[in-house]
Amino acid sequence: MQSIIKVKNLKKSFKTFKREAGLFNAFKSMFTRKYKLTYALKGISFEVPKGEILGFIGPNGAGKSTTIKALSGILYPSSGIVKVMGFVPWKDRVKYVKNIGVVFGQKSQLHWDLPPIDTYYLNKELYQTRDKSFKRRLKYMVDLLDLHEVIKTPVRDLSLGERMKCKLVAALLHNPSIVFLDEPTIGLDAIAKHKLREFVKYVNEKYKTTFIITTHNMDDIEKLCKRIIIINNGAIVYNGALDKIKKSYVKYKLLDVKFDDKAPGFRFPGCKVISRDKYELKIEVNTEKQSVKSVVDYLIKHYPFEDLIISDPPIEEIIQLIYQSKNKIE
Repeated sequence: MQSIIKVKNLKKSFKTFKREAGLFNAFKSMFTRKYKLTYALKGISFEVPKGEILGFIGPNGAGKSTTIKALSGILYPSSGIVKVMGFVPWKDRVKYVKNIGVVFGQKSQLHWDLPPIDTYYLNKELYQTRDKSFKRRLKYMVDLLDLHEVIKTPVRDLSLGERMKCKLVAALLHNPSIVFLDEPTIGLDAIAKHKLREFVKYVNEKYKTTFIITTHNMDDIEKLCKRIIIINNGAIVYNGALDKIKKSYVKYKLLDVKFDDKAPGFRFPGCKVISRDKYELKIEVNTEKQSVKSVVDYLIKHYPFEDLIISDPPIEEIIQLIYQSKNKIE
């Protein structure tokens, strides 16, 4: 499939300086300073095909925001090649931005004292969107997200969830080919998160819009992305399928066993009881020492349980292991 984004050996360094505390050192630093180069990106390379929803994740300070800023044309890198739809983002910015949408979870892209509908019409003129196309897409999105009254209310009077939905509409109204979503579900309740995710999936399927999502919410990644890129200390440590890292890093399974009567004690080689409530037993099975089938067979033979759920450990734990890894994952 044709790549819509191509990044090769992208580097970004910042010049910083440090000084000791105190008035004398402050005065001294006015005349002599010791500078240090800090590398935010150390030569990363990747491609994104058209129509993909890509998860771009990493701990704070890993280089996520620097990469997204370079891709959106806000930041000029130190070296490397970036081509997005044939544009060099920071050189062709005026033409380029007409083709992208951006949603920042913690930054407002709506006018605080105006209702969102006013921002939408302002953006219509800025992006030179045709009237018929604009009205059709606006109606579709407002209907889908149930924003009929919300878009007429000043932004300052909206809830966080309502503002996030309105921001997403603003980013998509001009039908961009690529949308960058930075923490799109931050602070939202479970229902609002579900609606936003379903909306992203629908737009992706209907218009083949490419999404790049940066988030610390692993539920967003699991429910939206098949492929992820993990960046740490300015370098890509993993680029591939989410399922693959689950298989590589999941060394145990979780068994949730429910009983009609009081939960009994449990001991079995390779197993550890991590919690025991009145009617429920949660067991961790080390799959390197014991097969899940053997444990389930033992439970069936010796315990009259009512229900059994087998699951992987939370994706957060898997990602944390990768963050801590010093080597690139193959």
